[in-house]
Amino acid sequence: MILKEGFKYSFDESKCESCGGKCCTGESGNIFVNQEEIKLLREHFRLGELEFRERFLRKVGFKFSLKEKEFEDGFACIFFDTKKRNCSIYALRPTQCKTFPFWDYFKTHKKELEKECIGITYLS
Repeated sequence: MILKEGFKYSFDESKCESCGGKCCTGESGNIFVNQEEIKLLREHFRLGELEFRERFLRKVGFKFSLKEKEFEDGFACIFFDTKKRNCSIYALRPTQCKTFPFWDYFKTHKKELEKECIGITYLS
């Protein structure tokens, strides 16, 4: 069970095994990556900067986001394994993914959080 100060819920990461990847799929969105995360992923895939960007990234303003692919009735992260229904780069996932579900956004969007994450439990 994971708790984070300032949040009124806990997260049971063992629930991820039965979730099916709700946090990696659904409506289109941005999965931002920083330069260090890009470097680690490039090294993992043994790709040059240009080839990696063309295959896996899209530019959003001054930032980079992982591309998405069509999946079921929506989208999935480019690194979502649709057969195993989990993250294919889990050890190298971006900070945005590592910090889920403890995003400030979810402090005021509880219904959306409940829809996306079966592993949360509200604290008394």
